[in-house]
Amino acid sequence: MSGGLLVAGTTSDAGKSVLTAGICRWLRRRGVRVAPFKAQNMSNNSAVVVGPDGRGGELGRAQAMQAAACGLDADLRFNPVLLKPGSDQASQVVLLGEAVDTVTAGNYHEVRSRLATTAYAALTELREEYDVVICEGAGSPAEINLRDGDYVNMGLARAAGLPTIVVGDIDRGGVFASMFGTVALLDAADQALVAGFVVNKFRGDRGLLQPGLDMLRRVTGRPTYGVVPWALDLWLDAEDSLAYGRVLGRPPAPRGTDWLDVAVVRLPRISNATDVEALATEPGVRVRLTVEPAELAAADLVVLPGTKSTVADLAWLRETGLADAVLAHAAAGRPLLGICGGFQMLGRAIHDPVESRAGTVPGLGLLPVEITFEPVKTVRRAEGSAAGDVPVSGYEIHHGRVSTADPGLAPLLRHTDGTGEGARLGNVYGTHWHGTFSSDEFRRRFLTEVAAAAGRTGFKVAPDTSFAAARERTLDLLGDLVEEHLDTDALWRLIESGPPPGLPFVPPGAPPAQSDVRRPAVDRAVQ
Repeated sequence: MSGGLLVAGTTSDAGKSVLTAGICRWLRRRGVRVAPFKAQNMSNNSAVVVGPDGRGGELGRAQAMQAAACGLDADLRFNPVLLKPGSDQASQVVLLGEAVDTVTAGNYHEVRSRLATTAYAALTELREEYDVVICEGAGSPAEINLRDGDYVNMGLARAAGLPTIVVGDIDRGGVFASMFGTVALLDAADQALVAGFVVNKFRGDRGLLQPGLDMLRRVTGRPTYGVVPWALDLWLDAEDSLAYGRVLGRPPAPRGTDWLDVAVVRLPRISNATDVEALATEPGVRVRLTVEPAELAAADLVVLPGTKSTVADLAWLRETGLADAVLAHAAAGRPLLGICGGFQMLGRAIHDPVESRAGTVPGLGLLPVEITFEPVKTVRRAEGSAAGDVPVSGYEIHHGRVSTADPGLAPLLRHTDGTGEGARLGNVYGTHWHGTFSSDEFRRRFLTEVAAAAGRTGFKVAPDTSFAAARERTLDLLGDLVEEHLDTDALWRLIESGPPPGLPFVPPGAPPAQSDVRRPAVDRAVQ
């Protein structure tokens, strides 16, 4: 078979990514060869994959997580188009893992046809290699101002003949209106592919919800395939940093007598904020994202995370008073860590003719390094060690590189070839490597050192915390939620047989899309 399904949503952050992962894990348990797919993602949270040519490439972190749910290594074809916003007006285009262009709302239509063709071709290949491909939409399929030229939501479903389910977040309120409205704003051909709904993040008595589900079926002619309950433990590998609450996860009680408080600055263009998720799995470690200078003063460890716009976010740091709070924290001898863009901010100067084109701007001056941005982006996996014998792995995604450094400055990490990486000077640490805290031994060693420097003598790391195991438990939980709360027999019929015939039209509908992405040849290739 060559089955498929599109998981669309009433809004961003409705639960498309986690539901897609859960369906993937459920199918894998059934012995199905399944793969995930998202034609176009817009996110600054990415993962690094080494492609067939040996070069590193980027794809959306959600698709890397979904690949793990399938028991697969991430494949660049799982997310062929990744848009990384660098400002409110422009995004970097990553095509099959490689940064190739920058687009704005004004010129996006000029490159959209090329992106769509690449995405359709990737889906064609995946459907030839796997039994089932579970596709994730983006935003809402009822963004009627964007329907012409769409190749991510109903444009993709139309081209590939995919049955579609629409997931809605009941925790936001208005879920029935948004589900009905989603269908009613689609044209007749798109509506014919929308098979039904899934309610996400429900809390309370299912019986109180049933009259609404019954009425939704009467007015749309479509069933609700399940109601997924609110699950507190679904916070790892967030697609977007805005999905985080102020405190990450549910911090377990400390093994010692002291808690360790970690404050992560929520930069406007924060990227790969998932770096700190591993810290939040440790007992006694409270990790919170903040934009309040006062909260940095009370923290044991302050983290400046990665960013897609280093110079612009550094200016914001100064405008908000957070830069002064960071400097005061470091001057007090308390630990400070910069990761990627955050590391670049800690240096003496940033020379940027590439990303911001701002030329030379002063850094925070906490590390004796200077950073120069280069046109070619470094994208690669990283392996090495810390403190001589502690294994560390991670990945790099950056244009900025250390161009000048004090020769006596100690590196934070070392590559496998012995060359130094990053820097450490007293209580200030910096690295270009993302994902290092997923290495359990390094994370424990770092937190022990941070606790001592912060005066938290009663803090003790847990010797048995495994971040990989925590991630696997999350994927299993997603699979359990699908198996226990969705009509999996009905889902399987959709995947195997396609959209049910005779689905009723819900007025008023929209006029047929006049797409400028021509699909006839693509239709035959994908189907």
